[in-house]
Amino acid sequence: MAKTYNPYDNMLQVLESAAQKLGLKPSDYETLKFPERELKVSIPIRMDDGSIKVFEGYRVQHSSTLGPCKGGIRYHQEVDIDEVKALAAWMTFKCAVVNLPYGGAKGAVKVDPGKLSHAELERVTRRFTAAILPIIGPEKDIPAPDVNTNAEIMGWIMDTYSMLHGYAIPSVVTGKSIEIGGSLGRAEATGRGVSIVTQEILKYLGMPETGVKIAVQGLGNVGGISAKLLHENGHKIVAVSDVSGGLYNPAGLNVPALRAYIEKNRTLEGYSEPGARNITNGELIGCECDVLVPCALQNQITSANAASVQAKLIVEGANGPTAVDADEILSKKGITIVPDILANAGGVVVSYFEWVQNIQELTWEEDQINATLKKIMVRSFGQVLEIVKEHRVSFRVAAYMLAIGKLVRAKKIRGVFP
Repeated sequence: MAKTYNPYDNMLQVLESAAQKLGLKPSDYETLKFPERELKVSIPIRMDDGSIKVFEGYRVQHSSTLGPCKGGIRYHQEVDIDEVKALAAWMTFKCAVVNLPYGGAKGAVKVDPGKLSHAELERVTRRFTAAILPIIGPEKDIPAPDVNTNAEIMGWIMDTYSMLHGYAIPSVVTGKSIEIGGSLGRAEATGRGVSIVTQEILKYLGMPETGVKIAVQGLGNVGGISAKLLHENGHKIVAVSDVSGGLYNPAGLNVPALRAYIEKNRTLEGYSEPGARNITNGELIGCECDVLVPCALQNQITSANAASVQAKLIVEGANGPTAVDADEILSKKGITIVPDILANAGGVVVSYFEWVQNIQELTWEEDQINATLKKIMVRSFGQVLEIVKEHRVSFRVAAYMLAIGKLVRAKKIRGVFP
């Protein structure tokens, strides 16, 4: 019987490996193996037909050592508590890598939002917000969008939280619409961060800084923006995919046209262009390309398909797309991987900017936001690269070493209560 993939176990294996490279004692990082708080809630909703359905929701706070917890909320029918725990832990390490005063959190509702009406989706969101309200807030835990959630849903969360407190509190969430306190540049931030890191790793590896063949799995906010910006940087997007399937064209796809199609039709289904052929998500993983950018869900590159990867470089736009056993196979093939906790940190960086603007009641210009984001991403990449060179480890282990080192030092300074 095949072993069931557990993303939290996956995270723990990498944590142990990095901690050993740092020469840490188990007592130094023991607290990082356990979330500080796990909340499971039931969400009773009156459906449009008058029936009552009860959905399951979660909010996990992994660490508040460096500051308030921060992390997205996803709506997905297959989400479970181990997935949310892993995502919360990855957020802890991600914030530490880019030196933000945040810890990691994550939330989820076990639901297929595609089967809900717009009104039912709003009721789920507002009831879920009320259920997790005791543990969220600008000073303790700030949610944001994730898979199948967006600026509109963040607006409902902000409004529900504000109504229950009696005044507007925009800083309770990030990723909101501009009109209610959202930040310029936030919608593109994660994809922009992916494109910045991709350019940095191409330079380091001595690969061309334009014209490389790139495959992007997932065309949601992260994948769609990554494809757009990498295309604008002069690269060939040779393959893309979403839940409906994918396309491959070795000469490069028409990225503006396919993004316009998805904007109108929501998926790639039915889209075609000269020279392109239909492929599956699995075929995209193994397609001929220079760079593979997985921007869908976790556990996409596994021991079952890692050997088929032809890319020289993987830049992880999604959280946890590569299983530990796949990492070993890819390493033996000489494939470089820029890990999620570095590559996709642009979103939380600009979420931090949004939170600061809300608290200070200021508005920053978009060019200032993008320039500061680039400065932080380039600096963090450089810090990880120094560890790669000094310790001769992979970029993933180096990123974890950077994060764990900061967290362990901070924990020693704070001590253990009581």
